[in-house]
Amino acid sequence: MGTFGLGHDVVDVAAFAEQLSESGSRMRSLFSVREVRQSADRARLKNDDEAVHLAAKWAGKEAFLKAWCDYLGNAPYPFTLDNFPWPEIEILDDSRGVPHVSLGKGAASVFQTDYANSAAGARYSSACSPASDNGPYAVMQERRNARSAQRSALGAGLMPHIHISLSHDGPIASAVVTISVE
Repeated sequence: MGTFGLGHDVVDVAAFAEQLSESGSRMRSLFSVREVRQSADRARLKNDDEAVHLAAKWAGKEAFLKAWCDYLGNAPYPFTLDNFPWPEIEILDDSRGVPHVSLGKGAASVFQTDYANSAAGARYSSACSPASDNGPYAVMQERRNARSAQRSALGAGLMPHIHISLSHDGPIASAVVTISVE
């Protein structure tokens, strides 16, 4: 029981809007149909630009990727930036406007496999940095090793929860994602 992954991302809305409108840009293809539809509906409702809402969702996707990588610790990443299933990582609002991360079938399967492996301790190194190593990554490495041990102690009975918070104000969109087991 605790937080095992944390991710944060900030997006420059104007630069993002420019990327969306560039001829030949594939940015829109990185969103699901539901995300694009929700963003267009929200823009009509709030009388603003769709790019603001897509930028917040993009920040959410990036924050989720960072939280997932943090969650994995030293384990190999299941994807590269070139084959990450961006449209399968949906940032969708519920009926009350509260954002949630929804994983498509392929991404959900990999995420669950990563969790099952981490709960069993199969993919995590138990190597700790020597106490005399005061390098900049020593504390982070020991933190990851401690979380790996905690994951192993939890067992496979609990599933991770993904929490997300989105915000946009003026030229900036931001998202924070945590992965926790409760």
